[in-house]
Amino acid sequence: MTDIRRTLLWVVFTMSLVLIWDAWQKHTGHGSLFGGPQKPAASASGGLPNAASAPGVPAPVAAAVPAAAGAAPALPGVPAVAPTTSERVTITTDVVRAVFDSQGGNLVQLELLDYRDAVDAKKNVVLLDQSASRLYVAQTGLVAAQAGVALPNHFTQMSVVAGERTLAPGAKAVTLRFESPAIDGRKLAKTYTFKRGEYTIGVKHEVTNEGSTPVTPQLYLQLARDGNPPAGESSFYFTFTGPAVYTDAQKFQKVDFKDIAKGGTSHEKAADNGWVSMVQHYFASAWLVNAPGPREFRTAKVSDNHFTVAMVLPLGELAPGATQTHEAVLFAGPQEENKLAALAPGLELVKDYGWLTVLSKPLFWLLDKLHGMLGNWGWAIVGLVVLLKIAFYWLNASAYRSMAKMKAVAPKVTELRERYKDKPQEMQQQMMRIYREEKVNPLGGCLPIFVQMPFFIALYWVLLSSVEMRGAPWIGWIKDLSAIDPWFILPVLMTASSLFQVWLNPTPPDPMQAKLMWFMPLAFGFMFFFFPAGLVLYWLTNNILSIAQQWFINKQLGVLGK
Repeated sequence: MTDIRRTLLWVVFTMSLVLIWDAWQKHTGHGSLFGGPQKPAASASGGLPNAASAPGVPAPVAAAVPAAAGAAPALPGVPAVAPTTSERVTITTDVVRAVFDSQGGNLVQLELLDYRDAVDAKKNVVLLDQSASRLYVAQTGLVAAQAGVALPNHFTQMSVVAGERTLAPGAKAVTLRFESPAIDGRKLAKTYTFKRGEYTIGVKHEVTNEGSTPVTPQLYLQLARDGNPPAGESSFYFTFTGPAVYTDAQKFQKVDFKDIAKGGTSHEKAADNGWVSMVQHYFASAWLVNAPGPREFRTAKVSDNHFTVAMVLPLGELAPGATQTHEAVLFAGPQEENKLAALAPGLELVKDYGWLTVLSKPLFWLLDKLHGMLGNWGWAIVGLVVLLKIAFYWLNASAYRSMAKMKAVAPKVTELRERYKDKPQEMQQQMMRIYREEKVNPLGGCLPIFVQMPFFIALYWVLLSSVEMRGAPWIGWIKDLSAIDPWFILPVLMTASSLFQVWLNPTPPDPMQAKLMWFMPLAFGFMFFFFPAGLVLYWLTNNILSIAQQWFINKQLGVLGK
């Protein structure tokens, strides 16, 4: 039993040191032990790629498009910087400032006016951006199911229709319209509609066939991004950055940039429902089409550190003189769980809870209710930990009683180890005899804690993922629960409370284990100096309540201070 515990402790300790060192390497810019350094965004000096040399995605899945002669062409890529001849148009509402490029009518920058930048608090968050250092844009265009047919795409130079550029006081919406020239007699018009207080943009596409022959167009809705994590992210915890695909059948599927680069993606390729998105910590973008209908989902590496995810929808055959209209929604903003759930099925899953989503979602619901009553996210965190401790009170009490009994018999165990140090088998037998006589279960203090650990890990991910914590104050010096404690008071208190818990627990009979038990809180406490204040508050509250309960039980059993 002792050997197993010693082995487990050494495994945990060794892995902790490896992860701490790896996190420190990334934090200081030396690159991870498990991968190379981050690459810069797609080069701005490469010029304008064409559809043949820089394909955005592979050829479509045949089952998802109308029957047609020949394979549909791949989607074109996107240049890192638009040519100087294009026109930039800015739309401003009460919550966003959006910049469009007349080349393709693409959304090339989106500033969130209610959220401060993680690196420079004087600036707003810029979610989408197309510059020399960043690539993250939303694009749409047409490809034809027939081979050799040219249609307007996101490279096509479009004209901007005159109109309002700012959401006027009292107005509910503002629109922006782009119109393409005729390409072989086919035209495309895009109309973007921004509404007050919303991070969704209505996007209407109108395809007109002024040619003399029918055409079978496909509409693609695409997000292009570099593979770099958002600036200001901590190296001491992991959050997912990359594309995601959702369908009713396969649900939420994250797609790693590395898998796209290798050509080994396993996400759903075709369905009659679903959406595509780009996900990062706290924020996301997504193309949504809730009306049922066939669609394809494509991911691709266009060039070095340049990736795309696209949804391709067949528009059917368009006869000469006919016009086809399609409505879609582009979401780009914060991952506010309740609002996301109302926009599209499963969209709230872009808020990444990992494999404990089934526990995290109800915990966030409860946290949200507490915030509604208390009016402060910091006190809501404290309140939620209190409720969890109450729910697990008797389970914890059983664990603490078992640990108190272990502490009471610790002197006898130490004496046995000294007496039988050259006879390990007999020592184990004598130790088990003492445990039976004293009615002590060596694992009794561990099992109840293991039962409730998933709940506290799930709460950890709730606090790490919730954009509601971003910029939310608690008390005094804690102005932002998503940022580190500027005075490091909470991490110091958390480390001290962890050390005090070690003192309350039974001392391992093995001297090496005993030293390790004292060192581990210091090692983990080091990481907490770089954790968001909300997470540290959660652990500190849990420690304080655990100490109070354990202190009470130890005092009842007369082992306090032993």
